[in-house]
Amino acid sequence: MISKSTHYAKQGEVQRNWVLVDADGAVLGRLATQIAMILRGKNKPQFTPNSDCGDFVVVINADKVQLTGNKADTKTYYRHSGYNGGLKAESFRQAMEKHPEKVIERAVRGMLPKTTLGRAQMTKLKVYAGAKHPHAAQNPTKIELEA
Repeated sequence: MISKSTHYAKQGEVQRNWVLVDADGAVLGRLATQIAMILRGKNKPQFTPNSDCGDFVVVINADKVQLTGNKADTKTYYRHSGYNGGLKAESFRQAMEKHPEKVIERAVRGMLPKTTLGRAQMTKLKVYAGAKHPHAAQNPTKIELEA
């Protein structure tokens, strides 16, 4: 009788790589799904849902990300302070002018688990508005996204 067992990746035996993604001209949602998949480790054969086995992702040119259709004019981001009347609204254009990094971070955060594991995976995402980044020492491999 042959018994097979499923291999579960443990925290210490995960090989983490650094990936560089250029967001120049990319569509926000399609970019965010690819980044979330890499952060979770779903592109690896040893993917384990309850373990952080993803790679580090460096995103450059976040200020050049785009939306399809007329969403650039109509998309609104909301947040609430918790107090009465504390609802704040910000359009996509305002968000891109003030902090383009947070637009990508928010899109990716929505695609990760809402647990301690998801928050730990989010710390491996590094987003920069321009083409420069301080992670050259990690020698990230540049990947082209399918779109």
